[in-house]
Amino acid sequence: MTPAPAPFEARSSLLIAAMPAVFVFIWSSGFVTARLGMPHAPPLSFLSWRYVGSLLAFAVWIALSRPAWPRNVAQWGHLAVTGALMHGGYLGGVWAGVKAGLPAGTSALVVGLQPVITALWVSYTGQEQRLSRMQWAGLAAGFAGVLLVVWRKLGSGDVNAWNLGLTVFALASITVGTLYQKRHVLACDVRTANFVQLLSALGVTAPLALLLETEPIDLAPGFYLAMGWAVLVSTVGGSSLLFMLIARGAASRVTSLFYLTPPCTALMAWALFGEPLSGLTLAGLALTALGVWLVVRQPSRP
Repeated sequence: MTPAPAPFEARSSLLIAAMPAVFVFIWSSGFVTARLGMPHAPPLSFLSWRYVGSLLAFAVWIALSRPAWPRNVAQWGHLAVTGALMHGGYLGGVWAGVKAGLPAGTSALVVGLQPVITALWVSYTGQEQRLSRMQWAGLAAGFAGVLLVVWRKLGSGDVNAWNLGLTVFALASITVGTLYQKRHVLACDVRTANFVQLLSALGVTAPLALLLETEPIDLAPGFYLAMGWAVLVSTVGGSSLLFMLIARGAASRVTSLFYLTPPCTALMAWALFGEPLSGLTLAGLALTALGVWLVVRQPSRP
């Protein structure tokens, strides 16, 4: 008879199993944070202060727990690269693109292409096992679900080469950053790794904010609420989860979770702001969930 798992091991297994769902919720909440914070601060300035607050939070956490730091200079460099891409490039591009007038639906659609690009790359280069036909079907279903969720928002604002280019840059940053981390970053403590990544991101956004942004920061309650959520939940919680998920799983499977961001954002907007959920949106939710399940559950081909 197989012995029952110890209570600690059982709780640990449940926490690991819940990580993808919690990550999707946190990542999706970033759009709510943007809606709350964008009227009160320019994007790069907001992100710079967000990184400062996150660095302070991680510094306290590190001081209390005393985890190990990255082993060598090379690992510090690899973490700095991923931080510049996955924090500075991705968030900076998305927030700047929306601030420049790109509709949120268009931004979500562009960034939603990441799983397709990642899967194509890892399959082409042979970095992981080849994707099966069912997994490719799952990727297609997930992309179709994203289209159903955001298509009605397309064309609801001005789209030009500048703001669209910023969002494409964000897509490239998060995709390259994810693949780079999976390939080059060795197993290390998530607290110290995030500290290095955020310090690198601050080195990207702060100089650009000083050079390019003149809009003052409005210290209204909405700014503090958005900043608190962005620091404690989105950065400390979401970034830590993303780091651990990439370390534990295949890159194509981890990035398939990003397909759930637009549907979850639509649900949050309905619950918090009363935005209607159409039949097409509900169909997109179901199709996207099916696509992610096919990618995650279907074994890859050797």
